[in-house]
Amino acid sequence: GTVTKEKLAFVIEQMRKHDVKRSHFTTCQTIQLHDLSTDQLYPIMDAALDNDIIFIGGGGDFPRNVMCSPLSGVEQDEYFDVRPYAAKVSDYLLTKVKDKKMPRKLKVCFSNSRKNVPHATFRDLGFAANENGTFDVYCAGGLGNNPRFGVCVDHNVSPSDVLYYVEAMRKTFYAHGNYENRAKARTRYMVEAVGGEEKFIEIFQENLKKVKETMDLSISVEPVTITKTGTGKAEGLFVIPQKQEGLYAYLYHPQGGCPSVDVLRALQEVIADMQDVELRLSPDESCYIINLTADEVEKVKAVLSDNATTVFETSVSCIGASTCQVGLRDSQALLAACIKAVKENDIAADALPQMHVSGCPSSCGTHQIGSMGFRGHIKMVDKKPVSAFQLFIGGNDYQGNETMGREAGIIAETDIPSFVVELGKTVTASHLSFDAWVKENPDGIEAIAEKYF
Repeated sequence: GTVTKEKLAFVIEQMRKHDVKRSHFTTCQTIQLHDLSTDQLYPIMDAALDNDIIFIGGGGDFPRNVMCSPLSGVEQDEYFDVRPYAAKVSDYLLTKVKDKKMPRKLKVCFSNSRKNVPHATFRDLGFAANENGTFDVYCAGGLGNNPRFGVCVDHNVSPSDVLYYVEAMRKTFYAHGNYENRAKARTRYMVEAVGGEEKFIEIFQENLKKVKETMDLSISVEPVTITKTGTGKAEGLFVIPQKQEGLYAYLYHPQGGCPSVDVLRALQEVIADMQDVELRLSPDESCYIINLTADEVEKVKAVLSDNATTVFETSVSCIGASTCQVGLRDSQALLAACIKAVKENDIAADALPQMHVSGCPSSCGTHQIGSMGFRGHIKMVDKKPVSAFQLFIGGNDYQGNETMGREAGIIAETDIPSFVVELGKTVTASHLSFDAWVKENPDGIEAIAEKYF
């Protein structure tokens, strides 16, 4: 998820040169460029390879980009900086792209704390940091159809051994993944296919033993040191003090994760001469600008004209059916309608949560782990099908408290902004924050939604 100033400048230059109007920060910590013709696509791909940006494996049955807690290395309460290990795994997997075809894609991630931002406990392969400087390793988890949390296959793993676990996972996937049915080819289906969690752990450990006996995959990393210092104090909703004294990260979240090209260009220009500043993409479609002094925070703030102003406006949405070939509903349009409706009403800034909206069951908008999520659906109204979304309530991705949101009911797309506004007004009238209101009213969301089902 790291975007250096040089990489950002390259992306913006390619968008300018080839007249690309639309981009998207994804929940897998990437930047997508949309609406490309072949005349635009091929030159951009060629130029990207010349700038160490690799497209192979960006889609299809390949290892995907290795994810990481976005503030790793600068976050105040992290256990340790996991990013160097994520980089080593990324480099290793790139050497395996042309190996034997996998049943489906493989998503690997590293989490630096119990916040579990990249969802290490429910990815295909996740490394969750411990306070003692080791990792717990989770396998065969994932969102989407038939979601499941990962199986913990080992505890207190030395960071120098992470590649052994990557290779053991690859071997397990090759041997027990489903090559016949793509609908059941993701790693999360392997657990039941082999006979349950205990059997899966046994198989994984057997493969791990073989890998350790036949391969030398131990790694070492150099710690990343930030020498920059700052003075002054920065404050605000999206200002995050780093563990480096005097430095800050600033959160940028354009609506639906779709930044304005002009704003990206302005951001690139303003940070060009700022020491050690870089971007970190987040699994909630945000972008952190890190290593800022207090004065630099104000300069960055000033150019981010399309940034969110409340937590609700940082809501997550996949790119939606207006673009996605497999999408069922236009999640971006729904989110835009909800944000517009909320802005038009007198609703407190902390009265609504970050929503998670997916246009289809694939859960690219991670609807299953938000406190409130929506998934594209169909509803029968007067015996006619209408565009709708299913409401999910109570999801949680915090390590140790992981919960899949429960399916509450189906709401017609046109009614959802009214529901969100009614919820916001109710919470505002209570003079509580959304989280505090839910704690006092655990069935409150569903009670308000009932009449819209």
